[in-house]
This record gives sequence, C-alpha cells and structure tokens, in this order.
Amino acid sequence: MTTVAIIPARGGSKQVPRKNVQKVGGVPLVARAVRAAFAADGIDLVVVSTDDDEIAGVSAAAGARVIRRPAEISGDTATSESAIMHALDELASAGEQVDVIAFLQATSAFIPPDALAAAVAQVRNGEADSVFSAFETYGFLWRRDADGAALAINHDAAYRLRRQDREPHYLETGAFYVFSAAGFRQSGHRFFGRTAIAEVPEWTAIEIDDEQQLRIARSLAALHEAEHPIPVKAVVTDFDGVHTDDTAIIDADGGERVQVSREDGMGVALLRKAGVPMLILSTEVNAVVRARAEKLQVPVLHGIDDKATALRAWAAENRLDLADVAYLGNDVNDLPAMRIVGWPVAVANAHPLVIAEARAVLSREGGRGAVRELVERVLSS
Repeated sequence: MTTVAIIPARGGSKQVPRKNVQKVGGVPLVARAVRAAFAADGIDLVVVSTDDDEIAGVSAAAGARVIRRPAEISGDTATSESAIMHALDELASAGEQVDVIAFLQATSAFIPPDALAAAVAQVRNGEADSVFSAFETYGFLWRRDADGAALAINHDAAYRLRRQDREPHYLETGAFYVFSAAGFRQSGHRFFGRTAIAEVPEWTAIEIDDEQQLRIARSLAALHEAEHPIPVKAVVTDFDGVHTDDTAIIDADGGERVQVSREDGMGVALLRKAGVPMLILSTEVNAVVRARAEKLQVPVLHGIDDKATALRAWAAENRLDLADVAYLGNDVNDLPAMRIVGWPVAVANAHPLVIAEARAVLSREGGRGAVRELVERVLSS
C-alpha cells in the first residue's frame, strides 16, 4: 500500500496573517507538519497543497512535494476536502497510486508522530476505515438554548458524578485524520465506514486560529522541547545578555564591569574539550568582551554591526555548514544571525521577537547558566 500525507496550506489567513509560515519553536508551522509526517512510520510521500510561493518554498525545503492549488479552491470558503481531492487527482495524473491518506493540518503545531503512525497502521491493516486524533476528556459540556439558558449536554446537571464514575468523552483535535483513498473518493469526506480514535496527549491539542493561540503554542514549544538535544557542529553566541545578565557597572572613568557565570565558563571548557568550535560575536566595542573571550580561550569578533555577514564568513573560513551551527542570542540585533543558522537559540529572558524566532528556548537566563545549558544540550546529541 502507498500512504501519502497531504497538508493543505493556503496563503490567506485573516486572524493570523501568514499563519502557515509563522514559527513555533523556530520552525514554520507547515514545516513542522512536514517533519511530523516524515517522522511517522508508514508514510511514503508527503505532499503540501498550496497557492502560495513562500509556503511552497518552505515546504519544498522541508522535503515535501508541492502541489499548486488553483484559485477556485484557495479562498476562505474552500474546504480541506476539496484540496485533498485535487491533490489526489494530481498524483493520479502523475501515475501515483494512493491507497491511504493521512490528512495533516499545519495549524496543529504538535502532531505526535507515534500516534499518527499507529493510525496509519490501523487503516493499512484494515482495522479501521478512518481514524482521527482526539484526547480523552471528562469535561462537563453545556450549550445555550434559544433564550440563552444553559442546558447540560453530556451529563445530568442534577446529579454530579465523580470523575472516576463517569464515562470519558473524546474531543477531536484536528491535528490529523487517516483514511482509505477509495473510501474518501466514494464518500467525499473524512469520516466513513468503521471510524476509530487515535488518542493523543491533551497538551498537543492546541489549534492555532488566532494570535493568542500562537503565543500559547510558542510557550508550549519552549516547555516541551526544552530537553531535546541540539545536534550541531559549532556554537556561536552573543555576549551581552548571554554571557552576562545584560547589566553593567560604570565607573567614574566610563569603564564597564560585568558579571559572568563560572558555570558558563565550565560549559565552554567542556565544549572546547569536545572539540566543538565556538565563537563570541558581539556588536559591542568593549575591552571586557575581549578579556572574557581570552579567559575562555574562545575566538571573538566584536564591534560587529552586520552579524549575519560576519557569521557567514566565519563559517566559510572554518568549513562549516550554517545548518550545523547554533546561535545563542537575546535581543533584536541577534535576529539576522539567528535566521541563517540551523539552530537559532534564545536565553529564557530574551526579547519576545527573539523567542518567536528561536528553535529552542533555554530554561536559564543570560549570565545565569544559559551558555552551560546550551553546551550540555549540544554535547548530549
């Protein structure tokens, strides 16, 4: 059997402009969906259906095949089913036979690959015709009647059972749906025949439809992806706000004193011992930056206005692919450099725009062990 993951991703979005390329954990939403599909066993091909050039570029870079969606099924009223049917027809015209479809939504930032793989296996093995992701809930649901009065839906309001005495219900997350291609063509929708539930953790269930949900997703990414290894071959850091707490003491002669972490110093020593190249890249022209770099035995470039250009030159000189570099920053002047590396990383107290761009957000603040935390995650990969 051939299983194809199809991810519909329009360019238009009213509540969150450019929603499908907004970053969560430093990765565009559509790319996160592509990665989840590739990480799930049983999926043979990943396709993104889009009308948008930027989404197409991001999707292709993530490894997906892009199918251009015509304008008549790309507007606000277009259904996901129409995009899936169009993608199926395009694949068929290219000689691709599709037996099972995994329909993923990019607006779900935390698609669990293991649950997706299990759902694919259920359909491929004939145990179900369609499967959808949902989480278990014991919530008391209500609705309003025509007069605005509250009416109980899934419980008797006059008799409040304990949780352990209640039957669980399952709330659809919208993250993924898996179904047979033949059944979908016949029914025209995603639920048919024997339908099963793929249970997923409740924290993964957030769907991003507005700015507040996007902020929540970014916070969740920082929390749940905090312990993941960072597999890079080199580390570059800013200085102020990263090696320091972003404060300084000015003496009467205008000289600056800063406070650094001995813990960070030990982390740098461990990185050096492991043979991982490191660079301090700072916009500041200050003797304290060079003094600290010399103490750490780390090369330094300071007084740098164009960090991205300097970083490219350093990587080329050291024969490093920027995709294999982690950059640790804290403020907006770090953004150009963060955007060109494979692992943009932010300290815990970084500027919100930096956190939004980061692929990893550390649990520690600048000057308080953030460098050590990054080193340990790099060395654990």
